[in-house]
Amino acid sequence: MKKKLFIFLFSFIFFIILIFISIDSYAAYPALVSTIFDAFETIKSWLLKIATPAAAVAVGTGIFMKKFSFGDEEKIRTGKKVIRGSLFSYAFILAIDLILSAIELLVS
Repeated sequence: MKKKLFIFLFSFIFFIILIFISIDSYAAYPALVSTIFDAFETIKSWLLKIATPAAAVAVGTGIFMKKFSFGDEEKIRTGKKVIRGSLFSYAFILAIDLILSAIELLVS
């Protein structure tokens, strides 16, 4: 336990020192920040591109579970849960993207 705490504190302090050194040496915004920002934008675009097919596969799986349940109530309920959960998750991802875009427009 103490070893994990020591490693965490050491890495945290090292990260803080690294940030202060990079801010002082670049005078304004370090190149690392813009690189990280671009990386997060790329990851966000990938997630949005992957979300639509993933939701379609999940809905299709739920439909097939309902269709091939052969009257088993538990499989029908599970299929409905899969469909409902995937649609809510996809709507949540789209809503977060909409909110982040609105915040970005307000900030800039």
